[in-house]
Amino acid sequence: MPLARWSGAEIAQRLQQLHLVDHIAASTVSRWLAAERLRPWRYHSWQHIHDPVSFLERARPILHLYACAQALLAEGCWVVCADEKTSIQARTALEPPEPASPGHPLRQSPRYRRQGALHLFVGLSVADGLVYGRCAARKRFVDFQAFVRDVLVPAARQRKVQTIRLILDNGTTHAPKRLQAWLAATAQAEDWRVTFEVYWLPPNASWLDQMEIWLSILQRKLLQPNHFPDTSRLKETLLSFIAASNQRAKPIKWSSTVEQLERKLGVNLR
Repeated sequence: MPLARWSGAEIAQRLQQLHLVDHIAASTVSRWLAAERLRPWRYHSWQHIHDPVSFLERARPILHLYACAQALLAEGCWVVCADEKTSIQARTALEPPEPASPGHPLRQSPRYRRQGALHLFVGLSVADGLVYGRCAARKRFVDFQAFVRDVLVPAARQRKVQTIRLILDNGTTHAPKRLQAWLAATAQAEDWRVTFEVYWLPPNASWLDQMEIWLSILQRKLLQPNHFPDTSRLKETLLSFIAASNQRAKPIKWSSTVEQLERKLGVNLR
């Protein structure tokens, strides 16, 4: 049967086709499944860590930065998670959204016109939860460079820190093979008076990136439903959301530790 997930009615129908029963109600199948705690219509995706030792080697310093971010900031070392949310669509519903009313939620038309898209480059200050953002029309290494130069470096100067410990994933926008050399050369050429130390997340470890938590909040709080007349309004709204979030910012409560990860992976590099 070409089915990835089965309902009670489909199981009942298949049992009859196989002549295993003359007749059976879907409710009976559902009752049996409930009694055995079986749910064939559900699934859960997961990803196996193929190289636990390599994973732990890269995850350990990041978990240490999360645990010590506030103390490091007091010493002039700023821990920042940076990433980007790509292809944020500006969509205009064909019918204007209807506001919520007693007994009814806000109603949004499923039909829309595309009005363009933006990419949001963001950095999260781990110690205090403040977010720094910049919108761009494209998602290239040069756009990430502009974010570092125009947003992160001025913020570091304002904070009077000497070092930025930058946590990044391995996306092509961050140009892993070129970034560190560019940071060192540009910091000297433009007299940033700030040095960068880059920490690369393990591959396929988005759960280890605090920036992903904030981006999920952005998606739920602002971008669903999506109704923006153009990219200018979308940009204005994104930056306003960041400013409003920063007024009540607080560090993310991070509970995962090196010891917990070592136990989970069954690896101890000490």
